[in-house]
Amino acid sequence: MALPYYLLPLIAPLALVVSTIASFVSPGRRSRLAPGFAEIAALLALASAFGSLGILILSGPGESPLIGMAGIGLSVRLDAVSASMLLLVAFVGWIVVRYARTYLDGEARASAFTGWLCATLAAVLLLVQAGNLAQLVSGWIATSLCLHRLLLFYPDRVAARRAARKKLIFTRLGAASLIIAAVLLTFVYGTTDIAAINAAAREGDGSSLAVFATVLIALAALLKSAQFPTHGWLTEVMEAPTPVSALLHAGVINGGGFLLIRFADVMLLSPGTLAALAMLGGFTALFGALVMLTQPAVKTSLAWSTVAQMGFMTLQCGLGLFSLALLHIVAHSFYKAHAFLASGGAVDQVAAIRRPGPVAIPDGAAVGWAFLAAIAIYAAIGAAFGMMFGFHHKSPQSLALGAILIFGVAYLLAQGLADAAPRVLTRKTALYSVAAAAGYFALQTLAEWLTASVLPAPLAPGRLEWTLMVLAILSFGTVAVAQALFPLWAHHPAAAGLRVHLSNGLYINATLDRMLGGWSVRKAS
Repeated sequence: MALPYYLLPLIAPLALVVSTIASFVSPGRRSRLAPGFAEIAALLALASAFGSLGILILSGPGESPLIGMAGIGLSVRLDAVSASMLLLVAFVGWIVVRYARTYLDGEARASAFTGWLCATLAAVLLLVQAGNLAQLVSGWIATSLCLHRLLLFYPDRVAARRAARKKLIFTRLGAASLIIAAVLLTFVYGTTDIAAINAAAREGDGSSLAVFATVLIALAALLKSAQFPTHGWLTEVMEAPTPVSALLHAGVINGGGFLLIRFADVMLLSPGTLAALAMLGGFTALFGALVMLTQPAVKTSLAWSTVAQMGFMTLQCGLGLFSLALLHIVAHSFYKAHAFLASGGAVDQVAAIRRPGPVAIPDGAAVGWAFLAAIAIYAAIGAAFGMMFGFHHKSPQSLALGAILIFGVAYLLAQGLADAAPRVLTRKTALYSVAAAAGYFALQTLAEWLTASVLPAPLAPGRLEWTLMVLAILSFGTVAVAQALFPLWAHHPAAAGLRVHLSNGLYINATLDRMLGGWSVRKAS
């Protein structure tokens, strides 16, 4: 039902657009107008997001009237997905704007930076609340263009220009894919309304053109979220100011996952496309996690962590676990924003740590017992939740995902079961392991309950899906075991060579740089 008060979320991007204009009309390194307006606009955006949540709770999911004609214009789709993303983007945006106010104080182009920062936030907010395809595509493109200006804030830095160059190529390819997909969906379903398109797809109303649109949507999402082998630019944006890194890794990079979640019903029309997402996402997650462990710099390690997390999110979408993917986006964004904004003090904190004695290194027996204990904890907690919440209705995909996550618990347990580990450490790792398993089932149940009326449940797995789940469990399990045992063979020459190759990302990014060597971008003014 279209109701006027569903237009409330539009206040958020409108306030930030006004702040953008104020930033560009008040240049100067000591301008107080631009940062002050930006912080007020960010607070208005956050208040608008909370107000939108209140409307959703009181009135339920719905959409606003269209401000435009022929299905083109501004309209708001307010549901659990858009409300979650609005709160996430508005809150992270407010924190980043406050941080940038002091971080760039005295910079010659601080006002311009504030303007492009607010413009980027406005574009993301328009994207996540879009009720029609035209607004969604426009927000998608505007987000990339504004982010490009932020990445080139220091245009004389070679690494910044190289990252922006690759990002621009992938952005154009992704935008073209999304535009074509939007045209196909409009033609197939006769409307630009996203809710109507998903409703028709949920009823099984699909054609070969709709299936082809899912391929294009998946391609746009993969390019947006820096999936292998297009991940290189994401690890090179460290030359941009820290607020850009926080906004990118905690907000903008989630655009690909949001796109898949928003068109979840449409994506279920093509199991083959979902399988491809699961395979590429799973590989990206493993690849990013392994490379992350070899990085000496804090911010670079965080960037590779984002690559891995975006891969895991894509794996979730590929398995049809869209509610868990949304939960993953929210949790990862808050963690990663804090990690980047606090990265400056991380080195000092690590340097201040004094190791009291020898490090407890688990042997093969400890690792084996740890994995058995982790599986036992997973089964026990799952059974407890099953008795309370009817866990037998859970999909095999969600159980497989939990099995993958429990490998992290096994790695934690292995440290406490090592021969040299004190009893205090053993008790703590056991308690943390139980808490982690219980937290997974609790949050999973909550996410599925909150999005039950918006996002579809995963389809019953066929032979292909079962194969992918088994491969994912075996792959992540193997890597977890190798990581736990790594201290035992870290000094082997083969391990040293592997570490060098992984620290360079297996030279995938270097190869791409060579292929694009003659391509350049203009410096930002």
